[in-house]
Amino acid sequence: MNPYLIAEAAAAAGGVTGSLTLAVAGAGAALGIGMIGAKAVEAVGRNPGASGKVLTLSIIGMALAEAIAIYALILAFGGR
Repeated sequence: MNPYLIAEAAAAAGGVTGSLTLAVAGAGAALGIGMIGAKAVEAVGRNPGASGKVLTLSIIGMALAEAIAIYALILAFGGR
């Protein structure tokens, strides 16, 4: 289910502004970053020699997950 559609339905029904959009996106980004971090630690535990590559890829993945929360912040303050 699309979180944007949920936020739009809540906004139409109860007059909620972008705070629901920001909450859903923030929770999703937090879960994504946590999962990336956990799997990176697991990967380094299995193969310590690949820690450089794992670190690089996990930082890129975390940045992409955090970008979703930043987009939602822009939408929340933009009034959508």
